[in-house]
Amino acid sequence: MAAESSFDIVSKVDHQEADNALNQAAKEISQRYDFKGTDARITWQGEGGVLIVANSEERAKAVLDVFKEKLVKRSVSLKTLETGDPKQSGKEYRIESTFEAGISQENAKKVAKIVRDEGPKGVKVQVQGDELRVTSKKKDDLQDVINLLKGKELDFALQFVNYR
Repeated sequence: MAAESSFDIVSKVDHQEADNALNQAAKEISQRYDFKGTDARITWQGEGGVLIVANSEERAKAVLDVFKEKLVKRSVSLKTLETGDPKQSGKEYRIESTFEAGISQENAKKVAKIVRDEGPKGVKVQVQGDELRVTSKKKDDLQDVINLLKGKELDFALQFVNYR
């Protein structure tokens, strides 16, 4: 009897890459001519939160765009970034953002349903906390599941790990 192969579906943020993107964005903002005199800045706030501050709503949005551009260059999915609207605080505008990690129960059920309905027969999906384990006797079926999920437009980021 063949042993079962498996992999895990997770939604994680590479915090080192996110930190590098934030540092690059902060450096670019400090050097760019269009940000001179706007008091624009981007910093970490608490656990995985990002704070953007500028003297106008447009400048704050421009700082956010620079940060998103750096995240994309570093292969951090923008689907993990939850961004609020610019809020005025005194003379400055603030945008608070957070990185969402983990797959919610609702999204896990969505993914499991897609695999059951459209995936190969004989593939089992188990929800384990904020991740999913996919098992099958055939490794080719697991590859098919990965390709199926990569082809879907989901509103959250997925990574495939622990393939064995």
